[in-house]
Amino acid sequence: MRDKLRAPPCSRDVTNLVLGEIGLRTRHVMEWQPDEQGLQQVLQLLRDSQSPNTATQRAVQQKLEQLNQFPDFNNYLIFVLTRLKTEDEPTRSLSGLILKNNVKVHYQNFPPEVAHFIKQECLNNIGDPSPLIRATIGILITTISTKGELQTWPELLPQLCNMLNSEDYNICEGSFGALQKICEDSSELLDSDALNRPLNIMIPKFLQFFKHSSPKIRSHAIACVNQFIIGRAQALMDNIDTFIESLFALAADEDSEVRKNVCRALVMLLEVRVDRLIPHMRSIVEYMLQRSQDPDENVALEACEFWLTLAEQPICKDVLSGHLAQLVPVLVNGMKYSEIDIILLKGDVEEDEAVPDNEQDIKPRFHKSRTVTLRHEGNEGEEGEESEEDDDDDDDSLSDWNLRKCSAAALDVLANVFRDELLPPLLPVLKELLFHPDWVVKESGILVLGAIAEGCMQDMVPYLPELIPHLSQCLCDKKALVRSIACWTLSRYAHWVVSQPPDSYLKPLMTELLKRILDSNKRVQEAACSAFATLEEEACTELVPYLSFILDTLVFAFSKYQHKNLLILYDAIGTLADSVGHHLNQPEYIQKLMPPLIQKWNELKDEDKDLFPLLECLSSVATALQSGFLPYCEPVYQRCVTLVQKNLAQAMMYNQHPDQYEAPDKDFMIVALDLLSGLAEGLGANVEQLVTRSNIMTLIFQCMQDTMPEVRQSSFALLGDLTKACFLHVKPCIAEFLPVLGLNLNPEFISVCNNATWAIGEIAIQMGTEMQPFVALVLNNLVEIINRPNTPKTLLENTAITIGRLGYVCPQEVAPMLPQFVRPWCTSLRNIRDNEEKDSAFRGICVMIGVNPGGVVQDFIFFCDAVASWVNPKDDLRDMFYKILHGFKDQVGEDNWQQFSEQFPPLLKERLSACYGV
Repeated sequence: MRDKLRAPPCSRDVTNLVLGEIGLRTRHVMEWQPDEQGLQQVLQLLRDSQSPNTATQRAVQQKLEQLNQFPDFNNYLIFVLTRLKTEDEPTRSLSGLILKNNVKVHYQNFPPEVAHFIKQECLNNIGDPSPLIRATIGILITTISTKGELQTWPELLPQLCNMLNSEDYNICEGSFGALQKICEDSSELLDSDALNRPLNIMIPKFLQFFKHSSPKIRSHAIACVNQFIIGRAQALMDNIDTFIESLFALAADEDSEVRKNVCRALVMLLEVRVDRLIPHMRSIVEYMLQRSQDPDENVALEACEFWLTLAEQPICKDVLSGHLAQLVPVLVNGMKYSEIDIILLKGDVEEDEAVPDNEQDIKPRFHKSRTVTLRHEGNEGEEGEESEEDDDDDDDSLSDWNLRKCSAAALDVLANVFRDELLPPLLPVLKELLFHPDWVVKESGILVLGAIAEGCMQDMVPYLPELIPHLSQCLCDKKALVRSIACWTLSRYAHWVVSQPPDSYLKPLMTELLKRILDSNKRVQEAACSAFATLEEEACTELVPYLSFILDTLVFAFSKYQHKNLLILYDAIGTLADSVGHHLNQPEYIQKLMPPLIQKWNELKDEDKDLFPLLECLSSVATALQSGFLPYCEPVYQRCVTLVQKNLAQAMMYNQHPDQYEAPDKDFMIVALDLLSGLAEGLGANVEQLVTRSNIMTLIFQCMQDTMPEVRQSSFALLGDLTKACFLHVKPCIAEFLPVLGLNLNPEFISVCNNATWAIGEIAIQMGTEMQPFVALVLNNLVEIINRPNTPKTLLENTAITIGRLGYVCPQEVAPMLPQFVRPWCTSLRNIRDNEEKDSAFRGICVMIGVNPGGVVQDFIFFCDAVASWVNPKDDLRDMFYKILHGFKDQVGEDNWQQFSEQFPPLLKERLSACYGV
């Protein structure tokens, strides 16, 4: 936050500067005094540094570096800042900022007398008449104190606190400014024994100033105390009631900065000391309702955070249910674009598709490494996985948090808390907005509709047959911002659209969205592409009849899009491939899709980060096209191998000579490994010829030992995929690979551990009885993982499958441990669908029970439950279950079995009786 005042680089030819040559002559008599000639030259340097010429800026930058060899140079800088009142303020302030940078980099080399002089000057001049100079001195003091100087500058805090009592406003304000910066930068240290807990004195002192006549001082005082709320500093907790009373006293302060800090304090107190606020909650809610409509948008934004924070508290429903009728219109009103927003978003520019993107606006993308998951009953993938996505609002390029975004986020979370109770106060308002003639109002209504989609979905269903066509019409609105928000809101209702007969809503919506993908406005293109990707995920194979039409549009967008939207287009194509899978493998579709993708692939250099989204996209396409990708696989495979090789070589050089080489960007390696996984999965046995002609196994072995978890995660995914596709290349490396896999069975890195576990299971199936020497390397860790509390579901399932597979191929080694894992094993696998992995795991458990029947006796009811989870086991597996169940029944006798089966839930009893006659 701090470095708002940054020193501009210096300029002008300064070869004639003789400061260095005269050794910064100084007169150490009573007190340091500058040499006049030296001072003039420092001033010249400062004045010149404000010139725009870059060549001379570099020269001055060099000169500054040279002058840093003379410690006295810093005396000149502080002298200009604090003493030369005749100089103009920007030059003096610049001097202080150059000094601040020197302190940051060279402070440990300052001679004691220089450091002493600077500190003294700061404290003596903290009350300079100029606010700019006071702020600069405050920044300088904080920078010195963060260099570990709070401990060795014992007079700093007492003097600053003392100066707060000064009659001179400038001294009081300057000291408070410095203290506020110190509180921000060193809050933990101020509450520590290292400094004898100065907060015990500071907090009560700050609280006294809440009543000061100057709004600036009141604002500083609250801001100082606010730094200690989240950390629950003891000194503040001891004074908490005084603090809350003092805040209430300032609630209606005429100064907006004071009101903003009061709101901020209440929001943080709601997080850490809600118990203290509960008695006053009614009046706090009423106050925050007022402040959420404050004419100053910064105050309104701080107040709006209150609703977001309150929604996460268990008391939310009780506290707010009586206030929804007042709160809903306030939040809805906050969701309108302000005039400033519309200007920033170029809301009046309709056609800008031909305007090249500003590269600064393109956010860095982060690749999400490949994690191997299983299909569950009715839900694809892990719950909560999507929560990373920020989809409270769609204005990406206005990425600063603002009142609109905060209001939308608050309405979203409150919809999840109140569900249907939110609609009675909301629907009448919403109806008025959605059909309003003013586009800004209508746009905010569409945003409201999107914000409540998740929480109020069930109760919105009766209105959707009317609303979805209305929103589809809004996709053709003449205002680009209306078209783009309509895309986003429709995507929030995609799940419902897909659940209806396709001709009713899916087909018309898809047709309109594809037109918007080719909109002449870049923001609309982006929103439509993202919305279409969401629709693809929901619709999956429902899209197959329209594939030709969809591909025509997406391919045409390639020729139309500027840089930023191209990256989103890759994502839409990758998601399409994930959603329709092998249905994409038709010559007609391949001929449409592959040429533009390969053209982009050839245009991009190995160092270009745009490779990330393209590699991710190709990974999905390769997996979907399967053998259809064969004509394109050779150059893609080779390039991925090269990317991994280059990255490993650069990492090695960097590790040996960090001063000479840059650290590699390992994302290139991770994305390349993931695309190789996609190729192995898609091409299956056809990948064998590519593997034969490369050193991929050596590279995988290196990647498996990388220090970066994501690299290991992706290398284990690739190892598992190659094990399935062409085991003959993996087999010779097993003795080297398995110890490394065993070391990575560490649940501290969930995804690494998950992929290592899965790869071990795949290897076991291929190795068969030859797995025996390696079981001991991994078994204990796997049993420990399956018994850990709070292990994520995906990891539990993969661990259970791998233990089952190991038991299938090496029952003598694994069966003795049955009692240690059979219960969690059964409970974690009862929820997954019938599939090959589940099949091999259950065969393993049956074989192990054959070897060690006593090992399952204590937990037999769990085994029965797991068996009953099968919908349709293969005949020979059904026979295995039949034999074990009847064997157990015969062993214990009819009466005991009756007693035992009385414990079964009715559904389980019924199922076992119907399927297995027990």
